[in-house]
Amino acid sequence: MKLSALRLPILAGAVVAGTLGAGPGPDPAAASLDAHAIIARMAARNPALRSYRARVHVDVRMLNFPFLAPKLDGTSYYKRPDFYEVVFDRMPSYARGFQRIFDDVGNPRAWEKLQNVTVAGTALLDDRPAIVLRMTKKIHSDILDHTLAYVDPSDYSLLQMEWYYTNGGKITMAQYYRLEGAYTLLAAQHATISIPHVRAVADASYGAYETNVPVGTGNDAP
Repeated sequence: MKLSALRLPILAGAVVAGTLGAGPGPDPAAASLDAHAIIARMAARNPALRSYRARVHVDVRMLNFPFLAPKLDGTSYYKRPDFYEVVFDRMPSYARGFQRIFDDVGNPRAWEKLQNVTVAGTALLDDRPAIVLRMTKKIHSDILDHTLAYVDPSDYSLLQMEWYYTNGGKITMAQYYRLEGAYTLLAAQHATISIPHVRAVADASYGAYETNVPVGTGNDAP
């Protein structure tokens, strides 16, 4: 399946161009890679990075309920090889779905555990090439139909994810990066939520990273 010219909003394109435009060109071998090899290269980014934690701030704006504009604060934890979690200090009941989205985008290694992942083709994100991975649950879901992940072929960073729901809903999250010392790490995210009865946008920003520090897993995360 070939996915053609899919464009991010103007702001997203400007940020991607500004943060990634000076990087190397696409990997010539990318076209021949299977989904497992692409995910392995995504996981191999920042090879000297063993762990990190960083504070996260999220501004949410409910478009169909303008009086609801929660501000969420939490901490992002990563530990090689495959632990990633965002723990929010508090989470209103109507916003709890955000937790799963943030965890999903941060851990490509976890995708293969629960989902069938295939290469769906290529797409353009504001005229930038991207490899498209398509995911479906290994155990059938009556809620989630499929997920698309857009991967930069020059450095195997995740540029965007899209969740398509069986009720016609869709959530999109775009990601932007910055240099933090020797590492290229997440700087910001922009999500658009359009599902029955809920339309919202969310913008996340990441504070300074503490790298190669002790990090627990699951309930052991500090």
